[in-house]
Amino acid sequence: MVIRRYYPTIVLSDIHLGSEHSRTREVTDFLKRVNCGRLILNGDIIDGWQLQRSGKSWKQAQTDFFKVLMKMMEKQGTQIIYVRGNHDDFLDSLVPFHFSNITIVKDYLLNTRDGKRYLVTHGDVFDTVTTNMRWLAKLGDVGYTFLLWLNKIYNRRRERLGKPYFSLSQQVKHKVKSAVSYISEFEKELVALAESKHVDGIICGHIHQAANTWYGKIHYLNSGDWVESMTALVEDEDGQWEVLTYSEAREYADAV
Repeated sequence: MVIRRYYPTIVLSDIHLGSEHSRTREVTDFLKRVNCGRLILNGDIIDGWQLQRSGKSWKQAQTDFFKVLMKMMEKQGTQIIYVRGNHDDFLDSLVPFHFSNITIVKDYLLNTRDGKRYLVTHGDVFDTVTTNMRWLAKLGDVGYTFLLWLNKIYNRRRERLGKPYFSLSQQVKHKVKSAVSYISEFEKELVALAESKHVDGIICGHIHQAANTWYGKIHYLNSGDWVESMTALVEDEDGQWEVLTYSEAREYADAV
């Protein structure tokens, strides 16, 4: 029997359901190991771009993910807030939407247990490539998909040699100056938005780079992704935040 750990708030983003690189089974298993009062799905949960490009049908694993969400609402009373991203921008026609425990919005103002206010936004509106040059964003998405394919082949070889998993794209982000500069500028733009809104922090996704850091008085949080890093943001009973990995969630459940 799995003992579920309770968090007042959990934030997931960039699951990319419909993409062959989505860790759909892992994120579904993660949700089976936790309880939460509020689950924020912060954009790019469904990858409409990949589904449209590939023409592939919806798979059972993707349906299972939403079945778990339904059980969380029915049995735990979990409130689900879905913040649209750029890959699931087909939801724009529905925003804002509210039914039962589900709300679909473009942005969300979160009040935490310690009385702080966080603006939750996917973050794509601060990426000029995705907002102004959608065709170029899709071209970049093709390149990222190729990198993930190469990463899969590379790690199969590492596994045969008994070596641990290695993320090529994460290495690229840390080594290539343009990628490092992009991430830094992205974070600064989001922090500036938080300051203009007079909130205590900002919670975002989009760049597949989990973070829990401070820019002066502004708390910058990024939930990462479920394509490679498999991370979530969790708020504890005292209103404190941490980046929780899938492996850490499994270790806790197995240890109890």
